[in-house]
Amino acid sequence: MAKLKSDQELLEMLHRRNNELQTLVQIGKALTSTLDTDELFNLIIEKGNLLLKSRSWSLLLVDEVTHELVFDVVVSDVADDLKGTRLPIGQGIAGWVAQNREPVLAPDVLVDPRFSGATDRQVGFETKSLVCVPVQFQDQLLGVMQLVNGPDDVTFNAEDLALLSAIADYIAIGISNARNFSRVRELVITDDLTGLYNARYFDELLDIELSRAQRFSVSLSLVFIDLDFFKLVNDKHGHLIGSRMLAEIGQLFKNRIRNVDYGARYGGDEFVLILPQTDKKGAYELVCSLRDMVRAFVLTTEDGAEVSVTASFGIASYPEDVDNKIDLIRLADNLMYQVKETTRDGIMMRKSAVPNDQ
Repeated sequence: MAKLKSDQELLEMLHRRNNELQTLVQIGKALTSTLDTDELFNLIIEKGNLLLKSRSWSLLLVDEVTHELVFDVVVSDVADDLKGTRLPIGQGIAGWVAQNREPVLAPDVLVDPRFSGATDRQVGFETKSLVCVPVQFQDQLLGVMQLVNGPDDVTFNAEDLALLSAIADYIAIGISNARNFSRVRELVITDDLTGLYNARYFDELLDIELSRAQRFSVSLSLVFIDLDFFKLVNDKHGHLIGSRMLAEIGQLFKNRIRNVDYGARYGGDEFVLILPQTDKKGAYELVCSLRDMVRAFVLTTEDGAEVSVTASFGIASYPEDVDNKIDLIRLADNLMYQVKETTRDGIMMRKSAVPNDQ
């Protein structure tokens, strides 16, 4: 009787392991099939829940700037409080795993000197058992992944550690692929000199944002910008100084506009801004501040010379001025050239001109 029971338990265990293996293969295919970061993180949550049977599990990624661990994916009752929390590398078990790049199985964290309890105190959770593994691709540490159970939950074992390590390997490949794709895409759509978008991608962005403005009946403004007498900068100080001027003014624009706005280098010393959900009045207020920023900007050369420029701005808005993309571009461009051919250092809109001294 005991042997039958033992055989039955063995069959059930083999069946369970077979299901886990099949699910793991599905997870691996899914996590390495997308190059979109947002979609990847959604898949991590969806597929992780198929196998990770724990009270809480999370993926902490290394911030490439601060080199801290950040709770990026959190599946837990306290997810809202935990997501975005930062953890220094070296702190707690997760920090130790990141620092040493070795997995940890802690059946009872209370007897593990590496456990800090700081995160528990922050979110009001009590950890009993924990398993944590590094998420790394080749020699690059991307983060760590951990499972957490409370006092009334089952204790993690070596099988849980092996399973989590396998999932973490797939996640590492998926994240690395998505990040590499993102970097390559950035090179394709951005201007090398200024870091703004290039003219080709600007055209795609305008299609997208204008379609959204039409669908939701909201305003959109377009701003064309041309630096005044920029050729004189190149002629007098050389093209290296001219390039520095373009790069730094491009960054001024990038830092001043909102996260939902888009800035592009349209060609030469010409820039263009897409301002979603912004009417002509709102665009004018922004452009006034941009004109003041350009006026105030001074580039100091290596020999101590101070170089400055002004800019001409043209503003066109949908649907106030025009109702289609071609006319929107044409109008903003023409208005900018009207300023450039007359006063320079000014802003022009349809039926509205702003003198230089305003």
